[in-house]
Amino acid sequence: MTHTRKPMSKPHSILPGFRLSLGYTILYLSLIVLIPLSAIFFKTALMSWPDFWALVTSPRVVASYKVTFGTSLVAALINCLFGLVVAWSLTRYQFVGKRFFDALVDLPFALPTAVAGITLSSLYSVNGWVGQYLEPHGIKVAYTPTGIVVALTFIGLPFVVRTLQPVLEDLEAEVEEAAACLGATRWQTFRRVIFPAILPALLTGFTLAFARAIGEYGSVIFIAGNMPMISEITPLLIVAKLEQYDYSGATALALVMLVFSFVLLFTINGLQWWASRRGQRGA
Repeated sequence: MTHTRKPMSKPHSILPGFRLSLGYTILYLSLIVLIPLSAIFFKTALMSWPDFWALVTSPRVVASYKVTFGTSLVAALINCLFGLVVAWSLTRYQFVGKRFFDALVDLPFALPTAVAGITLSSLYSVNGWVGQYLEPHGIKVAYTPTGIVVALTFIGLPFVVRTLQPVLEDLEAEVEEAAACLGATRWQTFRRVIFPAILPALLTGFTLAFARAIGEYGSVIFIAGNMPMISEITPLLIVAKLEQYDYSGATALALVMLVFSFVLLFTINGLQWWASRRGQRGA
C-alpha cells in the first residue's frame, strides 16, 4: 500500500510576500534615508577639493569636532554606568514610586530639547539651584564643555536603560544563585555571569546614546555658551552656514559628521557582534 506524501504548506504570514515586503522596505528606506543622505554627497560635490579640505580642517571646525565627539563619548560612557544601575534597580527591586521613576526615564523622549537646555542652563548657572553650590568650589557647569556633557547625558540615558531592561528581566536569578552556591563572590558573579550576558545590549545602548548625542542641537546650545574653540559644537556651525546661505559649506560639515558617525557606529557594531559570538561560545 503506497502512501502519498502531502507537500508541506508554507507557514502563514500576516505580512505580504517577500518580494512585495522587500520592495516596500527599499522604497521606504530610499525616501527617508538614502535619498537625503545622497543629497549631502551631491551638494558637497559642487565644492572643489581644496575648498572642501580648507573648510573641514579649519582650526575652528576641528575644535568643534573635538568638542562634539569628545563630549558625546563622555556622556555615552556615563550613561552606560548609571544607565546600568538604573535599569538594574528598576528590574530587580520593588520600592515605593517604582512606576513613577520608570516613567521618568522616558521624560527626555517627550520633553522638547530646547526646554531641556533652558532648564539645565538655569539650574547649573552661577545663580541656579545647583550651580550656586558648585561655584564656591570652583566647579562651573553652565556655558562650558561640562554643561554639554550634562545635557547629552540627560538626553541619552533612556537609550541605555530601555535597551538593558528586557535583557535584565530575562536574566534568571537562579543563575546568580548557582554562582553563589559555587563560592563566587558578588564581583565574580557580576563579571563572569551577568556582564557577559548584558554586554551586547550595553553596547547597543552605548551606540544609540552616542549617535544621539553627536547630532544633538537644541539642548546643547543653551547650556554650552557657544564660544568658538572652547564650547562650540559642529551642529551649531552647520546651522550658522545655513543661515548664511552657504549650503555647500553646511553639507560639507554634515558629510564629515556623517562619515565619522558611520565609522564609529560600524566599529561599535563590530564589537557588539564579537561580544555576541563570544557569549554564544561561552554558553
